[in-house]
Amino acid sequence: MQKYIFVYVGGDYPTSQAKQQEHLSEYQQWLDSLGDAVVNPAIPFKDTQTIHPDGSSEPGSTTAMSGMSVLQFDSMEAAREVAKTCPFLKINGTLEVSEMIEMPDQVH
Repeated sequence: MQKYIFVYVGGDYPTSQAKQQEHLSEYQQWLDSLGDAVVNPAIPFKDTQTIHPDGSSEPGSTTAMSGMSVLQFDSMEAAREVAKTCPFLKINGTLEVSEMIEMPDQVH
């Protein structure tokens, strides 16, 4: 099986505590339904810093990425079909799905 990264971009996160809990619960149920396909369920991003070619940095991101998951499937087609069922899409977020390339052991 190949590993795929699901990158979460944008989204209108619920502002009320009840809606946040509802979304989190739905997301957890979705992950649970994927069983062994889940390698790393959720890697949220926090305190992003953008580093520029001149070495300067600034807080924040140049993209709207908010996190990622690592899942495994037999094909990109299977990964895309699962992505279409992700609750993140219900809050106007988008997913970028990429196949991971395994690097040789000598590359660190």
